[in-house]
Amino acid sequence: MSEVKISAEPRTEFGKGGARRTRRAGKVPAVLYGHGEKPKHIALPSREFAAAIRKGGANQLFAIDITDGTQVLALPKAIQRDPIKDTFEHVDLILVRRGEQVTVEVPIQLTGEAARDTLIVHDHDTLSVTADATKVPDHLEASIEGLEAGSQVTAGDVRLPAGVELAVDPTLTVAAVTAAPTAEQLESTLPEVEEATEEAEAGVGEVTEGSEGADAAPAPEGAENTEARAEA
Repeated sequence: MSEVKISAEPRTEFGKGGARRTRRAGKVPAVLYGHGEKPKHIALPSREFAAAIRKGGANQLFAIDITDGTQVLALPKAIQRDPIKDTFEHVDLILVRRGEQVTVEVPIQLTGEAARDTLIVHDHDTLSVTADATKVPDHLEASIEGLEAGSQVTAGDVRLPAGVELAVDPTLTVAAVTAAPTAEQLESTLPEVEEATEEAEAGVGEVTEGSEGADAAPAPEGAENTEARAEA
């Protein structure tokens, strides 16, 4: 995977308030760490970062040019998104060097079509592999072409590019091929589904003793955005 050059600037404000101000300025709060270095708080341009992740995936390699004169290579380690706005809330980046071996989770794509009247059950959508930090693949592929019900795709069946090695047991099940339910089986389960739906609808609007007029229960402690902890 080719690296993406991106500019950044040091951050001097931390915590929720500082992070919000950074995002309002069109930047993503981020932390650089690794190689025994002291964590470095930076801000990345939101549009450029989002475009790079959309194109290269979660393992996109970044060549970061910080305005204080620092130049580093880094891989995303953890990305926090806003599920409603689909924006980036915070990024943890790990420092890497050219030629350094890193272990990362890479998405798996199943290719081909299994036998008729089958369903594919995905046990794992990513696979842990070890690769050169500058040559991490954006995805891996495994074929399900013609597989019959009862077949399995294991980690050992996944095609790996040169220089990439498995970091998990090759017998790990990635996906399983099962028989699709028949029309008779679907019809037999319909009464159970209808009964469960009726019971659920009957329970709507019931008020438990002592709850009338009460305020909504407060959010559990620690349920707030984890960004502050990530930036600590």
